[in-house]
Amino acid sequence: MKDVKVLGPGCKRCIATAEMVQAEADKLGVPVTIEKVTDYAAIAGFGIVSTPGIVIDGKVVHAGGLPKPDELSRWHQG
Repeated sequence: MKDVKVLGPGCKRCIATAEMVQAEADKLGVPVTIEKVTDYAAIAGFGIVSTPGIVIDGKVVHAGGLPKPDELSRWHQG
């Protein structure tokens, strides 16, 4: 199971990012747990200055803007 954190204040882009991550995981059959991290200190702790950010299994894989679908599939498989 992959541990996914979506970092951001809860804006529309952050919500859309979490939904995109879940949809891609479902499509690929990859089990994930998604945690939404909205605490600015916690977000800064990952070195993210532009949200939304995505952390998979402790590794920052994306920051700023919506991720591209092909990126999502690579992250889930990696």
